[in-house]
Amino acid sequence: MNNFQETLNRREFLQKSTLASAGVLASASVFASGTSAKRKVAMVGTGHRGTSMWGVAVVKEFSDVIEFVGLCDINPGRAETARKMLNVTCPLFTDFEKMMRETKPDILIVTTVDATHDQFIIKGMEMGADIVTEKPMTTDEGKCQAILDAERRTGKKVTVTFNYRYSPHRQKLYELLREGAIGKVTSVDFHWYLDTSHGADYFRRWHRLEEKSGSLWVHKASHHFDLLNWWLESEPESVYAQGALEHYGKNGTIRGTNCRSCAHKAECKFYFDVTKDKRLTALYVDNEKYDGYHRDGCVFKEDINIYDKMAATIHYANGVNVSYSLTTYSPYEGYRIAFNGTKGRLEAWVKESGKMTREPYDELMLSKNFGEVEYIKIPQAEGHGGGDARLRDKIFRNPNAADTFRQSAGSRDGAMAILVGIGARKSMKTGQPVKIADLTDLKPVAVKA
Repeated sequence: MNNFQETLNRREFLQKSTLASAGVLASASVFASGTSAKRKVAMVGTGHRGTSMWGVAVVKEFSDVIEFVGLCDINPGRAETARKMLNVTCPLFTDFEKMMRETKPDILIVTTVDATHDQFIIKGMEMGADIVTEKPMTTDEGKCQAILDAERRTGKKVTVTFNYRYSPHRQKLYELLREGAIGKVTSVDFHWYLDTSHGADYFRRWHRLEEKSGSLWVHKASHHFDLLNWWLESEPESVYAQGALEHYGKNGTIRGTNCRSCAHKAECKFYFDVTKDKRLTALYVDNEKYDGYHRDGCVFKEDINIYDKMAATIHYANGVNVSYSLTTYSPYEGYRIAFNGTKGRLEAWVKESGKMTREPYDELMLSKNFGEVEYIKIPQAEGHGGGDARLRDKIFRNPNAADTFRQSAGSRDGAMAILVGIGARKSMKTGQPVKIADLTDLKPVAVKA
């Protein structure tokens, strides 16, 4: 999810080293090993997401049970910056397989550009590591199938970090649905709003290119599709989608290469001064000399080929129909969701940031047919609604703890989340619905085991 390999040719990177055929470890997962020794952790991709969510925070919270043994990034300056941020002494690498051979990590954290996840996940497993990967697991159905095949072949484990599952208010929605609070769920209305700060930022970075991010159908919406799959405890069967690029990219009347060098700073409402953020400056601006990557790219660059408005109809194997939309230039940030059931309706309007007043709690509304309306207030917490810390704790501190709310996500979960987005992307281009079962060898089930 960071800027690893922005300018790197994928084939050249893979040719830097050859796979060590004898490097495969035993099939038992280190996540359930029960050993008292510290687990060895390596990371590939040392940008903002990797160094924050999976770097500084992990070192701070779990140094008694894990140790970083290697950091890898094609940008050597950024790797060195990451090491300083993490305050660790492990070696740095620009050659991924060299890192794997020399450090032999138990766990490999993958936080690279989305389109490269597959190569590191697969080779990481083949060289003996269990995988913790940022979402999306990968960006197309061929890469998805290759990951599934490699996991089966090696006996290693892929964990996809769907932190949204762990936030308290989303967990409460899951509990109420499992309790049958609204009877049998029949349909869902789900609409996500990205504001002109967060939403625009995807169009500044490498995410603006479908070949790197899979488009926001995959990079961003896979979060949302995973929530639906988890909440409904079913799997998507088909998707039909529409969308367009109508606000950013070629639609702009002014543009430049990046904000710092732009002649339109005074008049552009999307002007972003990256140098005001010390962290982003240290990771990206100070290391542009190595790869030429601009963290403050113009949101109106003409090479932008992802969509900024999207809508989809998703049909689930259990009969539930979902109406979904994503808007990337809203005046506020958040989402609205409503579950319609045979006995009532469960809904929420979650305000994450922006111009709306942010209360210290998230509120759910439970309406019963022929009954009262109940308002349920859930205290807010930092880090994606309180999910980040809970997810890290499950992965690194308590991997064997009971998964009461089925929040842990593996490769099948990762696959089903991205396959909705991949199917939506295909549907937009063909004008036809896409069956999820036609994309990989996974066949959607009505009720998840």
